[in-house]
Amino acid sequence: MAATPIDVVIMAAGKGTRMKSSLPKVLHRLGGKALLAHVIECAASVSARQAVVITGHGAAEVEAACGRFGQSAGAPVSLQFARQEPQLGTGHAVQQALPLLADDGVTLVLSGDVPLTEAATLQALIAQCDGQRLALLTLSMADPTGYGRIVRAGPEASAQVRAIVEHKDASAAQREIREIYSGIMAVPTRLLRAWLARLDNKNAQGEYYLTDIVKFAVADGVAVVAHQITDAAQVAGVNSPVQLAELERVHQGRLAVALMEQGVRLADPARLDVRGTLSCGRDVEIDVSCVFEGTVSLGDGVRIGANCVIANCSIAAGAVIHPFTHIDGEKLGVQVGEGALIGPFARLRPGAQLGAEVHIGNFVEVKNSTLAKGAKANHLAYLGDATVGERVNYGAGSITANYDGANKHRTVIEADVHIGSNCVLVAPVTIGAGGTVGGGSTITKSTPAGALSVARGKQVSLPNWKRPAKAPRQS
Repeated sequence: MAATPIDVVIMAAGKGTRMKSSLPKVLHRLGGKALLAHVIECAASVSARQAVVITGHGAAEVEAACGRFGQSAGAPVSLQFARQEPQLGTGHAVQQALPLLADDGVTLVLSGDVPLTEAATLQALIAQCDGQRLALLTLSMADPTGYGRIVRAGPEASAQVRAIVEHKDASAAQREIREIYSGIMAVPTRLLRAWLARLDNKNAQGEYYLTDIVKFAVADGVAVVAHQITDAAQVAGVNSPVQLAELERVHQGRLAVALMEQGVRLADPARLDVRGTLSCGRDVEIDVSCVFEGTVSLGDGVRIGANCVIANCSIAAGAVIHPFTHIDGEKLGVQVGEGALIGPFARLRPGAQLGAEVHIGNFVEVKNSTLAKGAKANHLAYLGDATVGERVNYGAGSITANYDGANKHRTVIEADVHIGSNCVLVAPVTIGAGGTVGGGSTITKSTPAGALSVARGKQVSLPNWKRPAKAPRQS
């Protein structure tokens, strides 16, 4: 028998007033991705047929962003949108999605500001629904203030669910209940459609509550089941910058534990930020206060020093990234070869391709350049749009002048070249293999192999030179 199709409905219409931001709440970032991006990726992870995103506040901005999220998901999910204007409650929100939902499926309701729900949890909830029942994701909390309470037929945890009562509508006795509704449910769409048609707004907030469908299910003899979890972070929503920061630390802590379980040595798990995807080989060491963004790969035995920022980069086995290095490959990426030594205070920009045993030292910047095995630029230098051969030694203070004000040009430095300090190589230019460029030279023409090239003014010394002196002050 074929599995029942899953259609995900994501609530993303709220304004998020407590965020005190012009950015729609669901677009605030956690772990380098928008809250809503996490939820869309989760929809993809349960093999959803589609995800219907309900938008309202900042709808155009949210919908534009969603297209990018859907494509970046591990398995892209088909996205559709339903506008909720005005916003009259959670039940009213799902009513807007109904025209896009087919009766042969199960509707999985998620919240766009709840980013850390795990796919396994949702799969278990969908299994509880089984295309026949109303399944609710619940959690017991020490302080359930503000949450809808799960009302059961008896005190036993296995007793049938009879209703969900919103906090503002709950009696004193009901407010003592610790089991709360997370805002996540799975429900057969054919039943959901009929129940939504029966909603009213006769409650303390004057809204159409989605949770009222529980009493309709009970009245219709449909089983209401609860899948109760103990991990509060999976159902934690974000309503303020404080909550966002708290959930960020939970997220980063879990990523740190996962890395350490794979064998990565973290100097301090509390001082790690992964804002994308970080994959590590064996015996990787990461010091404190490092930030990884985009897609980063670290080979066996790589060591990352303190306070590095590394984005969109592949670092091969045995390389050492010294403290305070900044690497950002953006769309072009950065490659660091085996055994390379980078930093401290180095900067690798998009298109930097470094071979094995390359040395890039303090205050050296490399952009859109290839350095072959053993090349070195150890101090205060710039290499842009350059092709550098094996064993080149590139002196302190030297630069490739690659931009003429309109176009970029390439510099080629062939193998075994020595570039002295404070040189300017004005592209396009080629420095022949084995050649030497004297310190302080400005090279505007290509040089032959093996030559010493010097291009600077002749030194002049005037003996007994007296510097000008200021005239004495008048009293």
